[in-house]
Amino acid sequence: MPPPHAGPGRIRIAVAAAGVNALEWKLRAGQLRDVRPLELPSGTGGDAAGRVDEVGEGVTDVVPGDTVFGSGTDTYAEHAVLTSWAPVPPGASVVEAAGWPTPFETGLRVLEVLTAPPGATVVVNGAAGGVGSVVVQVARARGVRVVGVAGADNQDHLAALGAVPTTYGPGLRERVAALAPDGVDAAFDVAGSGVIPELVALTGDPSRVVSIADFSAPRYGALVSTGVGSDRAAALREGARLVAAGSLVLPVTATYPLDGAAAAQRRSATGHGRGRLVVTVP
Repeated sequence: MPPPHAGPGRIRIAVAAAGVNALEWKLRAGQLRDVRPLELPSGTGGDAAGRVDEVGEGVTDVVPGDTVFGSGTDTYAEHAVLTSWAPVPPGASVVEAAGWPTPFETGLRVLEVLTAPPGATVVVNGAAGGVGSVVVQVARARGVRVVGVAGADNQDHLAALGAVPTTYGPGLRERVAALAPDGVDAAFDVAGSGVIPELVALTGDPSRVVSIADFSAPRYGALVSTGVGSDRAAALREGARLVAAGSLVLPVTATYPLDGAAAAQRRSATGHGRGRLVVTVP
């Protein structure tokens, strides 16, 4: 494919690494064709980090040669155009930073939607992955108690992040109720594992349940948050600030070369990962 170019208000980067998100394999599999159809041929990927090599009209906060991370289109490539970005903070690698954009934007956005004050209890279903890990850490830093739901292999990981861990599967409502005897104030579904009715029952108010993965949530009165039209740049800068301050860590679990992107998506589709998967570009 010919390389893309930065239009007004955009930048192009020489991609060093691209973050792997579940949205990518869902789009590729056609699961979102009714709400987000693809025009073929299509690239894939929305997160990346690398060196700026082209700046569009009106962009004044970066210059060619700067190292940034951000969100764009078709980022599994040698060059990608970003629509929002932030500098990679000192001490962080571009491989780490490539995994940040979607978890930072999604996690910070959903916490604003939930409006959980200090002392509140929030359930995060799918707490061990990238988005869930961000929500757990930021919520804990704000004084919010988190009950994290993940697979059996990730229970120690959740505890290390500061969550009260529990597992998926039958009896979830009862397990969470036992861990939160004073009640649950809000719930966030990252995993899309069909537990919206249980989360609604735990909160007692469907408007206090938000999902980014289960598009049947409105059937139960719960919310779906997509981030369309949100200010990603502000979330990226805030996430980078938290990383630089040492209050947010989002580890890279595994890296794949660009020609191994299919394997990265297959692993992402299992839904049992922790941290981030990243595709590196030579």
